[in-house]
Amino acid sequence: MARVVALFDDLLLGTNVLGWLRAAGHEATLAAAVPEDLAEVDVLVVDLDSGIDTPAGGPKRLGLYSHVDPETRRRAEAAGFDLVVPRSRFAREGGALVDRLASG
Repeated sequence: MARVVALFDDLLLGTNVLGWLRAAGHEATLAAAVPEDLAEVDVLVVDLDSGIDTPAGGPKRLGLYSHVDPETRRRAEAAGFDLVVPRSRFAREGGALVDRLASG
């Protein structure tokens, strides 16, 4: 079980992601900004459309983007995100993707 913070300003999407993470057995919380204390966080799941700035060098960062927006994916990869996937893939495999990041 990973400790995850889901960073979303879209409450509907964020609530869905929170449900998927919890269903996969992860300890997950939803936030609209990066928490001050990241020492207890294994993975940040970030809606890349939110514009929330996340620190490099802290927890693993998993970015979610719309599959029709490859430029957002390229920017996130260039910014050093550990993994960047379309939202649709996260809906199917989110728990396993977080497991992979948290264990690596």
